[in-house]
Amino acid sequence: MAGETGSADAIDLLIYGPNKPVVNEGFPQRYVLHRCEQPADLDRLGDDVRARIRGVAVTGLVPTQAAMLARYPTLEIIASFGVGYDHIDSGWAAQHGVVVTNTPDVLTEEVADTALGLLIATLREFVRADAHVRSGLWATQPYPLSKGSLRDRTVGIVGMGRIGQAIARRLDASLVPVVYHSRKPAPGVNYKHYPDLIAMAKEVDALIVIIPGGASTSKLINAEVLAALGPRGVLINVARGSVVDEPALIAALQSGTILAAGLDVFVDEPNVPEELRALPNVILLPHIGSASVVTRNAMDQLVVDNLQAWFDGKPPLTPIPETPVKGR
Repeated sequence: MAGETGSADAIDLLIYGPNKPVVNEGFPQRYVLHRCEQPADLDRLGDDVRARIRGVAVTGLVPTQAAMLARYPTLEIIASFGVGYDHIDSGWAAQHGVVVTNTPDVLTEEVADTALGLLIATLREFVRADAHVRSGLWATQPYPLSKGSLRDRTVGIVGMGRIGQAIARRLDASLVPVVYHSRKPAPGVNYKHYPDLIAMAKEVDALIVIIPGGASTSKLINAEVLAALGPRGVLINVARGSVVDEPALIAALQSGTILAAGLDVFVDEPNVPEELRALPNVILLPHIGSASVVTRNAMDQLVVDNLQAWFDGKPPLTPIPETPVKGR
């Protein structure tokens, strides 16, 4: 934890979460920064400091719930890193007139790249094939044909927001048929819409999940969905770990209910169940959907820009839909 003392007209900000140089170095002199990387660090802030905090930059998936937020009586805005914001109590913020922003758009293409790469790598068994070469087996034993391919697939996308549409464009370029499930049809989207997820799962050979986390989507991909996807089916999750029933997925992979899975997210990150780590038919990534230097820097800068816009008397640049302030 670190902080400086400023003048009476200074703007006090809490930088909460992993250390980010773009955020730490992005504010001019009139800002006083108080840095807390872990939830336990918050208790070291004195009451006098908490009384001055007007903005919070949340730089990672750290819990930002009502009990914590209520300790900052002059709080005006929470600028969160990432598109998803289920780690933030946005309901409390809306009730108390606190603006919440996220970082959409700047990571759309990177996450879409990850989703398509993970789909291809899972279907074509690239990780296992790499291990085959490294082991020296290729010299005496050709690698077997992959059981999966993009060539005979219809892909169902669960969620058709910005990233879902970017994934669909990549599949279009790969000549792969696309359909999608969402609560209601997405405006301007011409792919076939399935209001019922089970019905779509029965008709496709792969599911790519790209929906927000939270109570409304918890364990949406459950045993029934996986059974409907079937023994040729592949599940790709680049959303949140919470949207998949993890024990049901493990059972489906172990039993052959589905063919394979590619996962970038997990229920209890960074702790991945041993049962998943032991399976040969799953690719596991450490939540790197947007994790390139160029994209993460752009996300960090948008956190800074949202806070500076607000304290310059301008509207927040990328407010979440639930935020109480749309403009100023």
